[in-house]
Amino acid sequence: MATQKLYAGAKLRETRTGLGLTQKLFAEKLGVSLPYLNQMENNHRPVSSTVLLALAQEFGFDVTQLSTGEAERLVTDMREALADPVFGEGAPPLADLRLAASNAPALARAFLELHRTYRQTHERLASLDEALGREGSSLQPSPWEEVRDFFHYCDNYIDAVDRAAEHIAAQIEGDLEAGARRLLSRKGLAVQYQDIPELRQFNDRSGVLTLSTRAAAPTRRFQLLVQLGLVGQNELLEATLDLARFQTEEARAIAKLGLANYFAGAVLLPYREFQAAAAETRHDLERLADRFGASIEQVAHRLSTLQRPGAKGVPFFFVRVDQAGTITKRHSATRLQFARYGGACPLWNVHQAFETPGRFLRQLAETPDGVRYLCLARDVSKTGGSWGAPTRRYAIGLGCELRHAPALVYADGLDLGQDFEPIGISCRICERRQCHQRSVPPLERKISVDPSLRGTLPYQIDTA
Repeated sequence: MATQKLYAGAKLRETRTGLGLTQKLFAEKLGVSLPYLNQMENNHRPVSSTVLLALAQEFGFDVTQLSTGEAERLVTDMREALADPVFGEGAPPLADLRLAASNAPALARAFLELHRTYRQTHERLASLDEALGREGSSLQPSPWEEVRDFFHYCDNYIDAVDRAAEHIAAQIEGDLEAGARRLLSRKGLAVQYQDIPELRQFNDRSGVLTLSTRAAAPTRRFQLLVQLGLVGQNELLEATLDLARFQTEEARAIAKLGLANYFAGAVLLPYREFQAAAAETRHDLERLADRFGASIEQVAHRLSTLQRPGAKGVPFFFVRVDQAGTITKRHSATRLQFARYGGACPLWNVHQAFETPGRFLRQLAETPDGVRYLCLARDVSKTGGSWGAPTRRYAIGLGCELRHAPALVYADGLDLGQDFEPIGISCRICERRQCHQRSVPPLERKISVDPSLRGTLPYQIDTA
C-alpha cells in the first residue's frame, strides 16, 4: 500500500503565524522557495520530508502535530452525514471532503453541527416529540453529544489537566489511596467506607466522602481520585470548561465530571511513568493493571490518551460497547474512526468478547481504505456487588495500526502477513459490496434487484 501524502496546509500556516513569521522569512528558514511554501499552505502540494526535517531542526517542532488526525475524523464524520438520503445522489467526492477538512476545518464542523440539528429536528417530528410547539424550545445538540464531540476533537488529551494530575501523583508518596485521603483531609474533608449502593457519595455540608465497600478496589480508588479532582482542581476544571463554551449547563456539568474522571485516570496512571511501563511491558494490559492497581478498562482507556505533543505513545483506538452493540465510549488516535450514530461493524471482534468472558481476543483487520490493524477485545463485566444487583456487561476494544504491532505483546505468535478480516465503519458508509453481515445498503451507492438472482445479499450494489 502506498504511503499517504501529508497535506497539512492549515496546520503549517497556523504554525507560521504562531511564530510571528512572514511567508518569506518562514520559507527562508525552511529552505524552500516562497511559491513552494504558498503551495504547501494551500494544500496544492504535500508537506515534503525536507520541510519536516527543517521544522524539527530549526524550531524544535514536534512534526507529529502535523498529522491529519483531526482531518481524518472530520472526513469520516462528513461522509457519514452526507450518506443521509436528504443529500440525494450529489455527495461530494472524497477528495473534496479531505480538502475541506484540511483547508476549512471550522466550516466542516459547522456543516456537521447543521446536519446534527437537522437530524434531531427530523427525529422529533417523526416521534411527535412533546417539545414541538413549546415556546422557547430550541434545537441544540444533546448534552451527551456535545461533550462527546468536545473530547473527540481534543484527541481525548487535555494537556493542562493531564500535567496537573501528574504533578499530584508525584506529590503522593507510598500508597496512592492513603495519599489521596491525606490531600483531602488537608482541605477539611473526611473519607469513610460504607455498604451503600452508590459508588461515591459526597456531602458538601459535612465534608464527608463516602465510598461503597461493594465496589472493586480499583473502582473505589478511582472514585476517590475523582472527588480529589472536583475539590482540588476546581479552578482548572472551570477554566477548561470556559474555553470549551458549552451551549447548556447540562453539557457543562457532564463535561466537568468527564474532566474529573480524566484527572483521576491521569493520577492513577501518571503520563510519563505509565508510558514507560507500557513500553517496558509491551503494552501488556494485565501487567499494567496489576502494577498500577487499576482495572483493565482503565488501562486500555489511558493508553488511548497518550498523545502529549513531543512525547506521544503508540496511537491506539479505544471503544466500549454494550450487549446491544451500542458504542458507549469511543476514541481513536489512529486513522480508524467510529460511526457517530449506531453501533460498530458486526465483523469486529469486540462483539465476540461477550461469548468468551475473561479472555483476550486478537484480530487482524483491514478497513475499506486498505489500512490494517491489530485489534484486541475483552469483556469487562461489572457486578453490582450484592445479591440481586444487576451485572453491567460491556466489552472493550483496543487496537493500533499494524506497523505498531511489534510494540504489543499481543502480536506474538500471530502471522502478520495472513488474511485480514474485512471490517468497516458502519453499513451506511461502508463500500464493501459482498459483506455477508451488511444490514442496510450503502447510501452512497445505487442498488439493483434481480428477482431471478440471489447472492450473498438480496440486491446488487452498483460499482459507480
